[in-house]
This record gives sequence, structure tokens and C-alpha cells, in this order.
Amino acid sequence: MLETIESPRMLLPLAITFLAPLAVWKLGANPNRREGASFVAGFLAFASTLWLAPAVLSGKVLKFTLFTLLPGVTVSFCADGLALIFALVACFLWMFATSYNIGYMRSLNEHAQTRYFFCFAVAIFGALGVAFSANVFTLYLFYELITVFTYPLVAHHQDEEGFAGARKYMVYLMGSSKLFLLPAMTLTYVLAGTLDFNLSDAVHGIFPPDADPTLVRVTYFLYLFGLAKAAIMPLHNWLPGAMVAPTPVSALLHAVAVVKAGVFSLARVILSGFGVETMNSLGMGMATAYLAAFTLVAASVIALNKDDLKARLAYSTVSQLSYVILGVALLTPMAVQGGLAHIAHHAFSKITLFFAAGAIYVAAHLKKISLMDGLGRQMPFTFAAFAIASLSMIGVPPSCGFATKWLLAGGALQADKLVILIALGASTVLNAAYFTPIIYRAFFKPAPEGSEHHHHGEAPLTMVIPLSATALISLYLGVFPDTFLRFAQVFGGY
Repeated sequence: MLETIESPRMLLPLAITFLAPLAVWKLGANPNRREGASFVAGFLAFASTLWLAPAVLSGKVLKFTLFTLLPGVTVSFCADGLALIFALVACFLWMFATSYNIGYMRSLNEHAQTRYFFCFAVAIFGALGVAFSANVFTLYLFYELITVFTYPLVAHHQDEEGFAGARKYMVYLMGSSKLFLLPAMTLTYVLAGTLDFNLSDAVHGIFPPDADPTLVRVTYFLYLFGLAKAAIMPLHNWLPGAMVAPTPVSALLHAVAVVKAGVFSLARVILSGFGVETMNSLGMGMATAYLAAFTLVAASVIALNKDDLKARLAYSTVSQLSYVILGVALLTPMAVQGGLAHIAHHAFSKITLFFAAGAIYVAAHLKKISLMDGLGRQMPFTFAAFAIASLSMIGVPPSCGFATKWLLAGGALQADKLVILIALGASTVLNAAYFTPIIYRAFFKPAPEGSEHHHHGEAPLTMVIPLSATALISLYLGVFPDTFLRFAQVFGGY
């Protein structure tokens, strides 16, 4: 059992990220100061979140109630191992994303840059709000905040394709939350008498033993499909559709805020809402694990057939998110630790891949993989980083992806589920099948004769440095996996 203590200091990262969008908007007339505000806010938010780590790693849960709306309905925040995994990643990557945004947006002379940076900052605030939510109601508020303020980012180009992608994005995410997540929250309050998560341990959830099993199952599956940001099939199609957004937005969607809010929320609901005991006794864990296993294999098969680089990466994300859900749903210690650590491990690897895709577009104006023959020799740093991140997606040591898959495989053995182990193996082979041809084309195939688009160098340093750094960090996390595993191990007694 973990010790819960009241501590208002955990509100500091939220306060910083709340003020950051206001500063960005106020300084909009001066681009350097505007982007500088994002840098400073990212650093301060990361430092203030890191300040909470010693207490959390010592077995404490920090909690603070901001205000009460109705009896049993509060806006409350908490900091535990699970919260810090997501919050640290979001703050840290925000700094790299800001640098990358500068290179991308200015190189392409994009319009509405102040609105863009403002919405980007609000999305990070929403991500931290989700991370630190102590109950379902608070989580719901920030979950919806992310959806609303990423809509303008998806529709940024304001053309027919952009609006169509953004419309699908809103229909899927807002529609699923209204149809499924709201009823799930209502049923939770009726059945459990509270919306507060059980932050003391991950074994016992908030539902009493005498709660109607059928209604508890219905509530759970409403959460599963209401949290569509997790992109479990069949509610995944919004994610490839959102690729009409600028590439840094794709990185935000796929690595930092949106999809991570989905898998984080589902992990929180499973472990701090229902608990291992209830999930096992009602058979909901393995049902979810099989659905996640199907998603990670099916999405990889679809990715194989995509020639557009961002589309291939999008379906890769659908697949990789299911590693998190699979690990949590298996409910064994190794699997849960691997799934939670993958929230961070996938973030650093996937943001590198999208950063590389954007750098390729800025430098060479290419989107199609079939046109990238020989491009690695013109952009060696970009494609080296892409190769490192690809190895992480495949799960090759010493990348952080290997650490995740090792733990998930061990967790599948603990659960005695051979079919899950086979799915993990199949997805790894498929990962290799759709990533290695890109690297081979870039470095080992000759550039087409007379192709003018190969006579150039790297993208601006403001883009190349962040993508190189995140690639190296993904290697560091493979060599030192305890960096985030420690937080997963102290969460809920795991």
C-alpha cells in the first residue's frame, strides 16, 4: 500500500503549462520571444515535475483537491509513478518539439504561427492535466481539452483535405467520448459511489465486491471504446486521417499528447479504477489483451502497404500503442511494467521518426518512400536517427523498444498465454518488414539519375538537432531502462 499525502506543490507543473499558452499569445508579435516562452515553460514544467520524483519513488502519492463541484465530484490531482511517466515525457519532449517547430514552420513560411504555437501549448497543458488527474471527472475535462485544442492543429492548412481530416478527428474522438465515456463515468459513480481512483494499490479497484458483474463489464467496455485516443481497432481510423496536419503536429499526436493521453487514461482506468482483481475475476483483462494483440498485428499488416511515409508511421503508431494496452491488460507484473514503460519508450522513438519525416519534407519535399532512393547519403544525420528509432520500433537491442518487448514477452509467459507471445513475435517481424526497406532504400539504393531533388543537404539545424537528440535518448533508455521502469515499479505496488 502506498502512502497518500496532501501536497499543493504538485500543482506547479500545471500552473506553468496553464500560463504558457497565455504568454505565447501575448508575445505573438515577436516570434523569437513567442517561441522562447515555449522553451522556458517546457524547461520549468519539466524541472517542477522532476521535483516530485523523489517523493514518488520513495512510495508516496501526492494529492491535492482544487475544488468541489458536487458531492463526490471534485477537480483533484495526484502524482504517482504512472502520472510521472507521462508528465515527464510530455514536458521534456515539448522542448525538443519547440525547436523542431521553429525550423519547420519558418522554413515553410507557414501561416497562423501564433495560433499554432498557442494550441500546441494548450495541448501540453491538457496532457499534464490528464497525467495528474486523480479521478475520472478531472481526467475527462482534460481529455476533452486536448481534443478541442488539437482540432485547429489538424486543420492547420485550412484546405479541403485538412478540414476533412479534422472533421473525422472530431467525429471519432468527441463522438466516442460523448457516446461511451460519459455514460461510463455515470455508471462508475452509480456502481462505486465515487469517481476517485484508488491510488494506493493496483490490485483493488473502486468497485465494491457486490456490484453487479454485468454492469461492471458494460462500464469497462464503455471506457475501452470511449477512450478512442488509444486507437484500438476499430476506433483507429481518425489517426491516419489526422496525417493531413503539419508533421510537427503529427509528432505531437503520435508521440506526446493525444495518443499517449489515450493509452495513459486506459491504463489508469484499468489499474486504478477497476484493479487487477476485478479485471481478472470478470475476464476483462484477457478480452482486452486479445483485442490489443489483433490491433498490433493488423495495423502492422496495413502499414506494409503504405508508400506515404507519414501514413506508414501512422499505422505503426496504431500498432505500437497496443503494446501499452496489451501489457496493462495482461495484468502480470512484468507485462504491466513493460506496458507502462513503453509510454515513454515509444514516445522518444516515434517522435524521432516523425521529426525525420518532416525534415525530409522540408529538405527534399518528398513524402513517398518509393522516391527516397539514395536520400540517406544526402541527409545522413536524419536517416541515421530514423534508423535508430526504427530499430527501437522493431525491438533490436540495445534500443528501448527491446526492453519493452522483453518485459512483454516475460509477462505473456507469466500469464501462460502462448497466443500473445506469437502475436508479439509476428508484430516484430512485420515491424522489420516495413521499416528496414526504408533504411535500405535511403542508404544502399542509388539515387535516380537526373533527379534534382537529391542535390541538397540536411534540414535546418533547429530540426536536425532535436531528432538526433531524441534518437540518442531512445538508445540511452535501452541501455538504462530503469529510467522509467522505476516509476512503473513503484506505481500501485508493481
